[in-house]
Amino acid sequence: MLNAHRAWRTCDNDREGATGGTGRASRVAMDWDKLRVFHAVAEAGSFTHAGEVLNLSQSAVSRQISALEESLSVPLFHRHARGLILTEQGELLYKTARDVFAKLSMTEALLSDSKENPRGPLKVTTTVGLGSTWLTPRLPEFLSLYPEIQLTLLIDDSELDLGMREADVAIRMSAPRQPDLIQRHLLTMHMHVYASKAYLARRGTPQTVRDLENHEVIAFPDEARAPIANINWLLQAEAAAGARRQPVLRVNSSYAIYRAVEAGLGIAALADYMVADNPEFVRILPELSGPRIDAYFVYAEELRHSKRIAVFRDFLIRKVAESKF
Repeated sequence: MLNAHRAWRTCDNDREGATGGTGRASRVAMDWDKLRVFHAVAEAGSFTHAGEVLNLSQSAVSRQISALEESLSVPLFHRHARGLILTEQGELLYKTARDVFAKLSMTEALLSDSKENPRGPLKVTTTVGLGSTWLTPRLPEFLSLYPEIQLTLLIDDSELDLGMREADVAIRMSAPRQPDLIQRHLLTMHMHVYASKAYLARRGTPQTVRDLENHEVIAFPDEARAPIANINWLLQAEAAAGARRQPVLRVNSSYAIYRAVEAGLGIAALADYMVADNPEFVRILPELSGPRIDAYFVYAEELRHSKRIAVFRDFLIRKVAESKF
């Protein structure tokens, strides 16, 4: 974070009293350190967890919050045995502090870009499946090309808020709806049905969708938040063909499904990019295809001129062109 001593400060003002004397109206001096601690506590929901983030003791964090509350003359948190809850005044300060930190983080990113060599922090988010199976194995090459970039990869099937700088770049499985985000189509992915060589050697290869009634199928839970729409299309194809067997396993992670198939547990619908580099996977039921998935490279408008984002985008485009899927 930028090395500022204060986030903001309103100074004491002298003003004339009604009788002509000079009175002192003490205005709040909002200390940068206390605001930083408050923001961390509001994010973490407890003094202890905030202290771990800030490398401070729980008592030091508590003292900073108490001092801030005393200076503002308002309570910022309701203290409960199960944690902290922001008061109405605390919510108001948190919203402002969050905006301040987001803007400072954005400014830091812009200032740290070098005209000579891309350098500085780069925070990337994508889905668990893409991040775990395809992207991560390619990152050593990127970091060897750009050793002055400090890369953070956040794999999460939910969408992080790029406008609030929860990440700098996202690789998303659908086009963003926010108008202030720049997007570039990165690749089109397809889903097919796969099993491991070991599973097929043990159980045989199904020849029709109806044959899946005699096999172990792995799927997402129906209520799970999936990274793409219609994630359980294989189960729908089974039902349409009259197969009624329940999945042997339901798990809310495409990477976990990938590992379960790899371990020989059963058959599943997987994106082609997940298995392209693994010779243990065999595509079966070639007549079945899942939904087309368009992936987009997305970042905030404010980072349009970031060299770090430009070199990362170009690297991914080259890696996609080299891939087998």
